[in-house]
Amino acid sequence: MTGALALALVALIGLTLLVRLAERHLAFYPFPGETRTPAAFGLPFDRVTLATSDGETLQAWWMPAELPRAQIVYFHGNGGNLSLWADILADLQQRGFSVFALDYRGYGRSTGQPSEPGLYRDVDAALAWLHGGGLAPDVPVIYWGRSLGAAAAAYAASRHAPDGVVLEAGFPHMRAMLTGSPLLWTLSWLSSYEFPTARFMQAVTAPALVLHGDQDRVVPYAAGQRLHAALSGETQFVTIAGGDHNDSEPAQPEVYWAAVDAFVDRLRR
Repeated sequence: MTGALALALVALIGLTLLVRLAERHLAFYPFPGETRTPAAFGLPFDRVTLATSDGETLQAWWMPAELPRAQIVYFHGNGGNLSLWADILADLQQRGFSVFALDYRGYGRSTGQPSEPGLYRDVDAALAWLHGGGLAPDVPVIYWGRSLGAAAAAYAASRHAPDGVVLEAGFPHMRAMLTGSPLLWTLSWLSSYEFPTARFMQAVTAPALVLHGDQDRVVPYAAGQRLHAALSGETQFVTIAGGDHNDSEPAQPEVYWAAVDAFVDRLRR
């Protein structure tokens, strides 16, 4: 019996090590370099260089609007880099928002290798620049996170309060995404990664708008509902009918933008 227990313990330790070696590659899909910038859309932008507390150098874009309705700090998803998200960022700027977006470590022109602890250090570096004079006074500030970026936005909101938070295609925690796979759900208990969006949001009092497509094939629609259910205070959940995870344009643009505009108008009032 003792030998069997020892063998099981060794196997568990080995499996845990394998999971933790693989978790970064399963959670992050960074693309290096830069292929497009807001200039491709004829839009003004400034390059911002950020230094993290552990010595990495991050690249970000500041895309000011002439008379901004709000200032959006955009945390993108786990795939690609800023160039991949450029059309979405450009759309926000063209709708009257000033936009700040950064590439996490290992993405685009940012140095380092991505990790969950590193993601939060990257957010801290962005907040230091933004609230150290990067943002305009008297204009609402919204942290907007999409997919994995929802965890980053929630962390940011727990660290430095915004006027509002938008969580798009988000999840309450990593394990909520794996309910359809018993094997991955079981292995997730051995991972060090959590991405606890809902837990971060417990410390946030700002109004929150949750957007989720009901045809999302990456983050289940039910996970978005669970995230919203875990929030307190002034919150709203908006279903985007037919919306999938990687839509570059909303499946229901009139519903999507009406919800965003109403949310921003409430913050401005």
